[in-house]
Amino acid sequence: MSGTTRRGALGLGAALLAAPALGQSLWPTGPIRFIVTFPAGGSTDLLSRIWCNRMAEITGQPFVVENRSGSGGNVGTEAIARAAPDGNTIGLASVASLAIAPTLYRRLPFDVTRDFSYICGLWQLPNLLITRLDFPADNLPDLIRQARENPGRFTFASSGAGTTLHLSGELFKQMAGVDILHIPYRGGAPAQVDLLGGRVDMMFGNIPEAVRAFREGKVKALGVTGPQRSPQAPQIPAIGEFLPGYAVTSWGGVCGPAGIAPGIVARMAELGRQAVESTEVRRRYEEAAAEVWWKSPADLAQFRRANEESFAALIRAAGAVVE
Repeated sequence: MSGTTRRGALGLGAALLAAPALGQSLWPTGPIRFIVTFPAGGSTDLLSRIWCNRMAEITGQPFVVENRSGSGGNVGTEAIARAAPDGNTIGLASVASLAIAPTLYRRLPFDVTRDFSYICGLWQLPNLLITRLDFPADNLPDLIRQARENPGRFTFASSGAGTTLHLSGELFKQMAGVDILHIPYRGGAPAQVDLLGGRVDMMFGNIPEAVRAFREGKVKALGVTGPQRSPQAPQIPAIGEFLPGYAVTSWGGVCGPAGIAPGIVARMAELGRQAVESTEVRRRYEEAAAEVWWKSPADLAQFRRANEESFAALIRAAGAVVE
């Protein structure tokens, strides 16, 4: 049997095994479309595709990724909300659209409470506080001390107002009692370019890109925004080690339009758990500096509500509301 024929037989076998276990009443028929609400090539796209590939292997059905980016993830999120509630269209549940956007934007084309079926959590991804190489502080306590002694002197960049990178900085300012000027950019790449060029003092960056710059000796790395140190850079302390209770992470999960049958939601959540906790997915997530973060449908909905409330105060205090 040729390699191609053997792979086809294995795929057919997986589908035949999956079909009776899933049951027609508890599973959508045909290919499943997964809408990623950000452009191809980024961290959220990569992590989504890793999970979708494993789900296709488990179920024997194609999981087709479709990138629908725009308006900070809101374009794709609206597409998920407007899809037919048959389980054939699901997509990325992201912190940007479902926890930050309800406060950041005065008007949204969807209601985060009413328009979605929350299915499961997949990953969490911390940010990293990095500074220019000649910044006059080598650790977080020294940075806090100097910022307190020199209010308004230092600047921090982010990928844009209302992003988790911006809000990481706002929470840091609030908890450390410091005045550092926020400089928003249209994305993390131009922000990091200006940091390397010495035009800003520090930034909160996405950890994969920020760790790479640190390893290449281009920046100093002073603190991880997650609740604990990152396995990708265990020598860098968590900011919460110096500011107890500090934690900001990006997160991603799975949602669909409101009205998906409860049996389909429950079955998809269970299969989603099997996929995300598999050895292969766990390994690849860790390589991308993300950690597995499975949540049940009820837990994801509850976490989203609490996360929205915690971000709302920061967004309003920073004056980041978009008309």
